Amino acid sequence: MQASNPSPGPATPPAARTEAVWTVALLLAAAALTFLVKGYVLFQASMVLSYAIALVGLNLLTGYNGQISLGHGAFYAIGAYTVGILINQASVPYWLCVPAAGLVCLGVGYAFGRPALKLQGLYLALATFALGVVTPQLLKYKHLETWTGGVGGIVLTKPSAPFGLPLSDDQWFYLYSVAVAVVMFVVARNLIASGTGRAMRAIRDHEIAAESMGIDNSHYKSMTFGVSAAYTGVGGALSALSVQFVSPDSFTMFLSISLLVGMVVGGVGTLWGSLFGAAFIMFVPNLAEQVSKDAAWGVYGIVLIVFMFVMPGGVMGLMERARGLLRRSGPKGQA
Repeated sequence: MQASNPSPGPATPPAARTEAVWTVALLLAAAALTFLVKGYVLFQASMVLSYAIALVGLNLLTGYNGQISLGHGAFYAIGAYTVGILINQASVPYWLCVPAAGLVCLGVGYAFGRPALKLQGLYLALATFALGVVTPQLLKYKHLETWTGGVGGIVLTKPSAPFGLPLSDDQWFYLYSVAVAVVMFVVARNLIASGTGRAMRAIRDHEIAAESMGIDNSHYKSMTFGVSAAYTGVGGALSALSVQFVSPDSFTMFLSISLLVGMVVGGVGTLWGSLFGAAFIMFVPNLAEQVSKDAAWGVYGIVLIVFMFVMPGGVMGLMERARGLLRRSGPKGQA
């Protein structure tokens, strides 16, 4: 008898194939950018990646777990200062400083998130707001000046390409930032698709129902806060190395608000939206200043209002609606 052919495995969903294609195209474009532009443009691209990683962290907390934070700029600052202190005081290699910044912020975020479990909604937002306000002042504290440099901050040097690679400092650090961003996005995607991610979303959607199903709300909310802070700390670490300088005045309350704005503009509860939100944070204030130096923030506010009216679900929400319209307007009756 002729052996029957084994049945084929499950087909890859069209959405997954499309996402894979776009992911590969985006990575190729990111790699090509290294050699197509240079100098300040590569610096801007590196900063976009650092903001994007921070926005992924904020989205994990707010978009996927339902906890509101108005103080994530504090974790961005802690990550940046962790890199500055380790390099300046202990001469630790930069590639070890970045994960170290994530671990430090993980611990600080968990330590803050655990007692904050008693706070909900606006009360949690107010507590995180206080964290964002007090952190720059702590960095200026005179008894910490030996470590933080006080008001003067810490000057850093941008890493050079290893192994004699024919790359400038800007090119190498941009490629390093791309590699870190890819790792962080993959980890976040796997986390969201796992049982932990489902528990996070269950708590967001209905906290009491989630607990009745056996989910340890306290554990998941605290760990989500810690992981979110770790992502933001890694973003701050990359920012410090890119700017080559950290000071308390670089991490004002406006940074925390900007991160929240970037998350909303990109799309709450989306990973890819973090890239669009990061681009908004990086470029829109500069464009507003070019339009009118005297009323730059007025222009910024108008642009933000227009964004919210046109895209109430963020850039990713607009793209999803566009895909829905294309599907409905396509040819019908096909097999």
